[in-house]
Amino acid sequence: MDNQTIIIAFLLTLFAGLSTGIGSLIAFVAKRTNTNFLSLALGLSAGVMIYVSFMEMIPRSLGSFTEIYGEKTGMLYLILGFFGGIALIALIDFLVPESRNPHEMHGVEEMRTNYKLKQTGIITAITIAIHNFPEGIATFMSALTSLEVAIPITAAIAIHNIPEGIAVAVPIYHATGSKKKAFWLSFASGLAEPVGALIAFWFLLPYWSPELDAFILSAVAGIMIYISLDELLPSAEKYGKHHLSIIGLVVGMAVMAMSLYLFV
Repeated sequence: MDNQTIIIAFLLTLFAGLSTGIGSLIAFVAKRTNTNFLSLALGLSAGVMIYVSFMEMIPRSLGSFTEIYGEKTGMLYLILGFFGGIALIALIDFLVPESRNPHEMHGVEEMRTNYKLKQTGIITAITIAIHNFPEGIATFMSALTSLEVAIPITAAIAIHNIPEGIAVAVPIYHATGSKKKAFWLSFASGLAEPVGALIAFWFLLPYWSPELDAFILSAVAGIMIYISLDELLPSAEKYGKHHLSIIGLVVGMAVMAMSLYLFV
């Protein structure tokens, strides 16, 4: 693994994580949440993740596993990796109370009038960090495997981190009266993703092998499918018109399809 690829993987992960800061800036400017735009963006993000998981990452993982272990055993390892990724992100969601889960999104105006949410900004920042940790590993490891896959994934995760920045910044601002503190805490909550990349670098990269590469691909696919179906699409449906979320989903798939086609 050459140093340039590793550096690019870190930079992509850093960009995805720190996009929470964009959400905090939007929170200070917007008087109301642009739900139509948010619905479209979240649907697009889900489309990118779902398409790349089923059309690129899973086939690559299966191909590698089959080459190493044969068709039957290879399929078994793919299944274990895929559902292992789902189990990891589902466990994290299970451990975080729904009322403080950053993926249970709220509009800007709702948070400005809800006293309870105003007092939980710090806890929200911590839970976002917990959620973003496996996403950082996913972004980093996908970048090591394939940049043409990693760049759209980075964009998709960045889009889905923007509402999380809003979820941190608004309650902290109303609890402290400081936009500066709200922005930096929101910005810092995204650092969990590059921290996840560092953990992957220290503990996974030294043992990098075709087997580990295939397993990571299948696990990352599982993580992204779960995020899309459990978080992004329900949120897109909740905050916008039904057809907007579906249009976003289809456009996201089309963007990912063309990206893979052009880079092949």
